[in-house]
Amino acid sequence: MDTWGHDKILSDVVWVIRKFQPDVIITRFPGDERAGHGHHAASSLLANEAFKAAADPNMFPEQLQNGIKPWQAKRILWNTFNFGTVNTTDSTQFKIDVGVYNSLLGKGYGEIASESRSQHKSQGFGVPAQRGESFEYFKTIKGTAPDKDLMDGVFTGWSRTANDHVPDIIAAGIKNEIDKITSNFSVTNPENSLKDLVALYESLDKITDVYWREQKKEQIKKLIELCSGLFMEATAASQYAVQGDTLKVTMTVNNRSGANIINADAQIDTTYVIFDQLQKNTNAVKTYNWYIDTKFRPMQPYWLENEMEKGSFTVIDQNFIGKAENDPISVTFSMMIEGREFTFKKPVRYKYTDPVKGEIYQPVINVPYAEIKTDKSVYILKPGEALPLQVKITPHLSLKDSFNLVAAVGKNLKVDGVLINKEKFTGLEKDKPKFFTLKTDVPNLGSGELQGLAAAINLGHLESDNLSLIKSFKTIVYDHIPSITYFKPASFTVLQLDVKTLGTLAGYIPGAGDKIPEALEQMGYKVVTLKESDITAEKLRQFDVIITGVRAYNTNEWMNNVYDVLMQYVKEGGVLVSQYNTSNQIGPVRAKIAPYPFTITRNRITDEEAKVNFLLPQHRVLNYPNKITAKDFEGWIQERSIYNAENTDTAYKKIFSMKDPGESEQDGSLIIANYGQGRFVYTGLVFFRELPAGVPGAYRLFANIIANKRQADNTPKKSDKKNEKINVPSKFNRKGARN
Repeated sequence: MDTWGHDKILSDVVWVIRKFQPDVIITRFPGDERAGHGHHAASSLLANEAFKAAADPNMFPEQLQNGIKPWQAKRILWNTFNFGTVNTTDSTQFKIDVGVYNSLLGKGYGEIASESRSQHKSQGFGVPAQRGESFEYFKTIKGTAPDKDLMDGVFTGWSRTANDHVPDIIAAGIKNEIDKITSNFSVTNPENSLKDLVALYESLDKITDVYWREQKKEQIKKLIELCSGLFMEATAASQYAVQGDTLKVTMTVNNRSGANIINADAQIDTTYVIFDQLQKNTNAVKTYNWYIDTKFRPMQPYWLENEMEKGSFTVIDQNFIGKAENDPISVTFSMMIEGREFTFKKPVRYKYTDPVKGEIYQPVINVPYAEIKTDKSVYILKPGEALPLQVKITPHLSLKDSFNLVAAVGKNLKVDGVLINKEKFTGLEKDKPKFFTLKTDVPNLGSGELQGLAAAINLGHLESDNLSLIKSFKTIVYDHIPSITYFKPASFTVLQLDVKTLGTLAGYIPGAGDKIPEALEQMGYKVVTLKESDITAEKLRQFDVIITGVRAYNTNEWMNNVYDVLMQYVKEGGVLVSQYNTSNQIGPVRAKIAPYPFTITRNRITDEEAKVNFLLPQHRVLNYPNKITAKDFEGWIQERSIYNAENTDTAYKKIFSMKDPGESEQDGSLIIANYGQGRFVYTGLVFFRELPAGVPGAYRLFANIIANKRQADNTPKKSDKKNEKINVPSKFNRKGARN
């Protein structure tokens, strides 16, 4: 928790408890090594601290505004488990049957839970539906222990809202109104309940408990909407609202049941539009061209708006803490229902029709008027070498005026950025990319990393501020969740680094996705992506190294089919480097990966600054063609290594050992074995993080790992080292820059 910031994260947990006001809190994990991962254990430790802190007005007093108040939950429990070889349950613990069948839903809760777990797509957690009796166990950590029910001692009826200002008679009256509505409810004509629901809504105004009053009024308003059959939507003609352009929004209201609903209107931006008198089951439609001001910030996910601290996001607006997503661009509909005015806030959605899936809704995102992207995120240059910077600008509206393109580099762009280029251009057409070359000298500001592309672009009549730093946006799309769009600053890293390599041609077998191929190209390799049909003995002989992407054996079942060919490639003198694979049961990882056996564990080194011990300092991988020292492990990000090897055959050499604070030393982050004339490597070292981040030492070490022994055997002797050249593909010049 030193990395994450204990007080900062505790404050977030306290805030969520105070806002949500739970009566019972349940942790999934214990606060020790049985949790499996550090963040698992931390969730338990923080929850138990927050249980007490949320009730203490002296803890985070700045939160006690806008209706937020201290809150004391009744109890906090640990949901114990029996998983693998660890059983934390016992007969003294409180237990409940979670496999109960719900006749209204037509499913048991085990079936619903299985559906939920199967949505955990990125971890491959699809499971079969579970039916029948199933018990979960709970250990009381703080507060009073439950006897018969998790909610023992908690008043869940309307009487909990009663106080000196709202006597029990009012709470009892509300209960009577609810009983009347439920007993008279008609499944076939739910609109018959509208008048009583509106009366119940008005009765809640007498409750002074703000939390429960607003919670229940929102729920009743939703019931009114559903029982009336009222349909409201606001849809956009495009998924992107572009700065300086207009967005056409179509608003629709339909009183499908013919209920007593009149005087419908909608507020969009600062404008009100009024619908014609609503007719039964007839669409009332209005359109509005919404101008998106250039000062309207692009809709970055709120947790990415500000620069991250080392271990956590930076969220300035406290009210966002605990939200799953940004507040969307919305339209507020209002109308009279049974004589009372109601307002309904609806997000503006982009609606389109997929020929297979049918009608699809996606969020509408504010985007910058232009995107800027360089052809690479990391450039490896020798000190004083010119930077071949390729810049692509994609405007999202036509820009007829002239504009400036400015590039700068520096160790700290805000403090010592050095102007390296400034060009003036005219005319950009909407959605038509334009490419520019800024081949420029990079000032020698010392060894190591330089950042680049500062204040990037001034576009004619549109004001330029930090919005112009926006890089091409990225969109994450899955069928089971709304799409998420995020932006990154238009920047790159320059490594003034003299990294030596051996070999020129690398074959890459993609896994779950990483940017290693781009890093290899920066190092001077020509990279060829390989699929199953490419894995033949004849084709593989041309490659100096074959590298498998992260989790390649988890994601490509056909890897089992090419095992013999890969081993023959190694035996004949090739280098095969396997990046980490997971040890779970998703794919064929238990099958054949290497020429000699070893076990892939779930062990990892999460401390990116953990001391690295060199177990075999004279090993070739630490000395040729680059001399690797402790300095090469400086500046690593996020972690050192994951899914390390153990139970290794004696043929493997273990190169490093390291450990997280308070844990045992691990030596399986990099194992190497000679096989025939070649070499097999398995590594859990997180090159997939370090290389895209521009960590110099990671490039040097990776160059050594993939260096083919065949080239080393043909290199000049030590006395002729001065004549050694870096091998690069013909489409690169001697310095590694593209011709």
